[in-house]
Amino acid sequence: MNTSSIRCAHILQKHINSRNPVDSYRNKKITRSSEEALDNIMNFRELIVNGQSKFEDIAKEYSECRSAANCGDLGYFGRNEMQKEFEDVAFSLEKGELSQPVSSDSGIHIILRID
Repeated sequence: MNTSSIRCAHILQKHINSRNPVDSYRNKKITRSSEEALDNIMNFRELIVNGQSKFEDIAKEYSECRSAANCGDLGYFGRNEMQKEFEDVAFSLEKGELSQPVSSDSGIHIILRID
């Protein structure tokens, strides 16, 4: 494996200003504001950090990305394969570390570095 690749999972909440305001996994139109999306992400992060919920369970149930089918797992990726804001944070994380909210053209994410 290329040592410049990392493996991450994420939870995505889209909003009306996302580049594609449709949940690609559940095929539903997104109508929430960016503030509501951020509130959701902050709540999900708190549940995970406090041990009340598992990242994988929240990703599977609430993430608005096709990766929800894989508990948010995006697999391995290298530089210049993801949106810059997402990639910059993902590559700054240590294995097992959960990011703060990250805003990109896709919406608002929290990222878990797996490997």
